[in-house]
Amino acid sequence: MRGKASPMNRAMAPLHATTVSNVESRLNLPWAMQIKAATTEQPSRILQMLTGAIVACGGWVLSRGTNDAGIINMLFEFERQHCVDVYTMLAAVGLELSQLAHLQITALCQCTRSHFEDCRAEIVSVDLEIHTFPAEIAATPRSASETA
Repeated sequence: MRGKASPMNRAMAPLHATTVSNVESRLNLPWAMQIKAATTEQPSRILQMLTGAIVACGGWVLSRGTNDAGIINMLFEFERQHCVDVYTMLAAVGLELSQLAHLQITALCQCTRSHFEDCRAEIVSVDLEIHTFPAEIAATPRSASETA
């Protein structure tokens, strides 16, 4: 699989300032993030688990859906004071976040911790794209040449 780029790897380049500005202006929020993830869970199962977990973390789901290619799109929001809970929840439901997603959420959590009293009630908006892969494909062992 070395020559073939996966959807996760294509999106790992840092966001350019114009991309971040477009997202922020579209959603009119200082913390508007576009993040990508992958999972081996079935789309209907991950949607159900994520929706319940977001609500349990004090957030709300604005939109959600899937397409025939197994890609889930979800737009949700939460108060910044719950950023560590949301970060933990994303991993706990079985999402493998992209490198950029980890960096963005880590920056949010550290910034929130540094300025907790000033910003804890601010709203964070997350545009989440999840690529789902059937478990049997994800569990297929790779040959030594593919892992090198």
